[in-house]
Amino acid sequence: MNRADRLFHLHGLLRTARYPVAFDTLRDKLEVSAATLKRDIRYLRDHMEAPILYDRRYNGYRYDPNAPEFELPGIWFNDTELYALLAMEQLLDAVQPGLLGNSIGPLKTKVRKLLGEGGQKADLVASRVCLQPMAVRRTNDAVFGQLSGAVFNERPLTIAYHGRERDEPSTRVIHPYRLVHYRDNWYVIAWCERARNLRTFALDRIRKARPADTAFRTSDPRTLRHHIGASFGIFTGSARDWAVLRFTPERARWVADETWHPDQIGRWEGGAYELQVPYSDPRELAMDILKYGPDVEVIAPEDLRGLIAERLRAAATLYRTL
Repeated sequence: MNRADRLFHLHGLLRTARYPVAFDTLRDKLEVSAATLKRDIRYLRDHMEAPILYDRRYNGYRYDPNAPEFELPGIWFNDTELYALLAMEQLLDAVQPGLLGNSIGPLKTKVRKLLGEGGQKADLVASRVCLQPMAVRRTNDAVFGQLSGAVFNERPLTIAYHGRERDEPSTRVIHPYRLVHYRDNWYVIAWCERARNLRTFALDRIRKARPADTAFRTSDPRTLRHHIGASFGIFTGSARDWAVLRFTPERARWVADETWHPDQIGRWEGGAYELQVPYSDPRELAMDILKYGPDVEVIAPEDLRGLIAERLRAAATLYRTL
């Protein structure tokens, strides 16, 4: 039997026992080794918080008769664990057959096995919990394979890149360090020889990639962590300013429970909610601010406040005839 079945069986044996059940009896009924039984008892007690008591005289176990009645939950993952497993399964489903070849099948089997250990069948969990992607951009499988191999094996690449900002093609030699999956899309953090600095490239805008005939430039892990996490959103690098946003009491009920950045500062002020977030580039932050319309005001800095005001005025001109 699998782990979930064993835990259910063990729970049933302990719940119905009037006296401590001997360790050897539990092992025989579950048909497991002593080491496996010990792990299952420890998991049930420590992770599931079952009120298990050990009785030295019987060398056995029972539920504490003075504790509240204990029942196993229907699924044994917290929200982070469940999200990670389902996201992993859906990411693997999205990979085309040509990428990573025979590795995908065994990986999916392992993920589904983990889902099945949560006390429910994997198909049932996957069918009743939905992760809804939004604005997914298609990544070329060959490019993804080249980039992931280069990241893991520390190999520089020559890429043909067509960025959206300038809308013009370019050829660059990059030294890729990290793959980032952000808002349902893939990016690579790399040293760019043309820019002579760290840059973030969207994988869907890389048209071709091939090995570059140059030595790989290594990067300090602390520098990378700071580069990736110092400011708001996908625009990496050190934060150049802090945005101070004031949300209306109606919208604050949602925003106050959200994490926009690990270093954010939030406080309530007369029913409204003030949120401060560090940022290096205002473009993505501006889009997130604008989606709240009249429910948010940019208090500072002045240039960000001016940018939002300009965008709102431009949007208003589209509706003057209404």
